[in-house]
Amino acid sequence: QVQLVESGGGLVQAGGSLRLSCAASGRTFESYVMGWFRQAPGKEREFVAAISGSGRITKYFDSVKGRFTISRDNAKNTLYLQMNSLRPEDTAVYSCAARAGSYTSIDDSRYDYWGQGTQVTVSS
Repeated sequence: QVQLVESGGGLVQAGGSLRLSCAASGRTFESYVMGWFRQAPGKEREFVAAISGSGRITKYFDSVKGRFTISRDNAKNTLYLQMNSLRPEDTAVYSCAARAGSYTSIDDSRYDYWGQGTQVTVSS
């Protein structure tokens, strides 16, 4: 069982930056693939980024490549998402998720545990 708690969301102007954090409970954080997903009002949840347990493999949604960076600190049981050059279309509730296993999936149905989400709003 893994419990996930996100923080770091907020209101920022276009072009600004935010760093999201996801604190995980449990002693085996490094055994989980971690992902960030987002859901805007009236839209389906979409993949943002994922990272393998070791941190060596990362994957990104095309529209965030070069702007967002996913990372993890296994010693602190924490996942991060550094978001730079934010755009109004990045506005959404961002959730972190954990997946048991080794495959760094971009499919939200493959993830077992979810946080409650944190709101990110980018004004134009």
